[in-house]
Order: sequence, then C-alpha cells, then structure tokens
Amino acid sequence: MINNTRLPSELTTHDFYYDLPEELIAQTPMEKRDSSRLMVINREDNTITHRIFHDIIDYINENDVLVINNSKVIPARMYGIKEGTGASIEVVMLKSHGLDLWETLVRPGKKCKPGTIIIFGDGILRATVKETLEGGNRLLEFDYDKEKYENIYNVLDIVGNMPLPPYITQKLEDKTRYQTVYAKHEGSAAAPTAGLHFTEELLGAIKKKGAAVVPVMLHVGLGTFRPVKVDKLDEHIMHSEYITVTKESADIINERRKNGGRIIAVGTTSCRTLESASDESGIVHPTVGDTGIFIYPGYKFKATDALITNFHLPESTLLMLVSALAGKDTIMDAYTEAIKEKYRFFSFGDAMFIE
Repeated sequence: MINNTRLPSELTTHDFYYDLPEELIAQTPMEKRDSSRLMVINREDNTITHRIFHDIIDYINENDVLVINNSKVIPARMYGIKEGTGASIEVVMLKSHGLDLWETLVRPGKKCKPGTIIIFGDGILRATVKETLEGGNRLLEFDYDKEKYENIYNVLDIVGNMPLPPYITQKLEDKTRYQTVYAKHEGSAAAPTAGLHFTEELLGAIKKKGAAVVPVMLHVGLGTFRPVKVDKLDEHIMHSEYITVTKESADIINERRKNGGRIIAVGTTSCRTLESASDESGIVHPTVGDTGIFIYPGYKFKATDALITNFHLPESTLLMLVSALAGKDTIMDAYTEAIKEKYRFFSFGDAMFIE
C-alpha cells in the first residue's frame, strides 16, 4: 500500500475526499442480512482480505466482547400542515428533551416561528413550536390523546416514516430492515448501520463460541450525515448525542479485556460511546448523558481494540473516525480497493472489519 504519511495536525477535510460511482450506493438491503461482503483489514501486516459478513465469526475469539448499540430507530420523519394556512411542513424528530418535547428539523423553517401549530395525521398529533434553537432547529411540544395512544412512539407508528438518509432514493418495503435485530430503546433518527448485518443466528453462534455480546446505547442523530463544513478538522463542532452504558455492560467489558479479550465495537456509534465512557487507562465506566466526541487521526483509542463498520461518505466524521483507528492512508487505499471490487457503500452497503 502507498504510504504518504502526514501529521494529523496537517490533515484537512479534503484529505478524506474520494470519488464514488453513484451505482455503488446501496439503495436496498441484501435479502439476507449477513450475506453482505466483508472487507477485513489486518493492521499488523497491513493486508486486505475479502470475505462474506457471516465469516466475521472466524475473526472473533472466545474471550472477546462484541459491543453493540441497541438504540432503536423511530419513524421520525413526518409530513404535516400548518394550522390556519394549510402549508405543507416536514418535521424530523432529532432529540428528546422530555417525552413530548423534541428538538426537530423543520422544513421550511421560515414558516414555523414560535407559536406555530402543525397538524399531523388528520389531527391525531399536533405540535406547537416553542422556540428556535441555535443552528435553526425547532423545539416542538407534541400533543395527542394520551389515554388512547399512551406515548408519542405509538402515535409515530401511525403518522411517521423511517428517516432514511438522503442518498437512499428507493422506497423501503420492509421497515424492519432499517432496524437492527437487537434494537430495543427508541430514540434514534438514523440506524447504527454496522449492526444491520447481524442475524439472531449469527449472534447466537458468536456467543456459543464464547464471546460476549454486550449492549451500550447511543441515540443516533441526523448530524451523523452532516458534512464537515470547515477545512481544519479541529475547528469542526460535533453534534451531541445521548449515550448510556450500564454498570452490567461496563463490568463485562472491563473483565473481558482484563483477561486478554478484545473490545470489538460494532459501528462508529458503539465506538464513540466506549471512548466517551472510558478513562485514560481504558476502563469503561457506567455513563448516562450526552457526548460530542469527535474522533479523527491523532486520537489515541482507550477502549476500542477492533471495529466493525460500513463504508462511509466522503469527508464525513465517520470516515475520519475509521481513519483514526486504521490509519488514513490505509483506509483511503482500502476504499480505492472497495470501489475497484464494486463493494456496496453506505447504510445498506457492505461491511469492513478493522482488526
């Protein structure tokens, strides 16, 4: 592989640009979750191996711990009308500030000043714009029949749509395919996509081999798709996301690593959660709160030994994170190889294992 090493402080956003043929952007998921392709990058000998995702079990040892993000995607995109004028309004729920108080992305925003009321689903859900937040997002308070629907998630199942990324233009026939098989806690506006490759059977086989499968949680925001708009990486302000690491999960992770096992993060969200919840010695602590951690080359990983991930957008924070783990030149060479071998990219695309 070519090695044009530059100091992390010299890297710019454009250093993470690559040309991707549009036909390599996966529009639909594979028929079977674990039948996607798998590119394995061995950091010790700098080699690339091409496998199928269900072969991941060959790379997981009995003492390892697989850390998954069990956040669940909510049907966060809704189309409503402005009370009084009937103007069409699109709302994407981003982050809860309390069960019925949400930070949202509203289009067109200029029609939604504080006090505006938006009606969804023939009136079964109403939202009042409470304030305009920094960056232009709106804080909405939702109102619905709580006796009938109990909580807002039950209403969203009726009026909401899965918030697929903008590069997916085909309709998703089965909503569950933009959900991991272990999704549990509602709150994400986008899927933790590395986990989409796992089946119940594959997870069972991994556990049978002796590895542990441990959940953490990060509610994914749409900020994960936002491009980096500054040239100098250290000037980028990362979006904030809510994370949880339980004492039970932290104890298992720490015990496994103490006994020689690796911590394998499933996806950049699990990785960011681990790194946010760990101290300088790599001990993972029970954690509840927000993280705005931005990982790019030069970062010293504390709690992540290996990573299962998808192929990410050019100039994205996710591409920068995987470059921090494997090395920027190694990753960019791997992406060149993936394009040559016609791998499928992005949310419904193929996977990479950095070991």
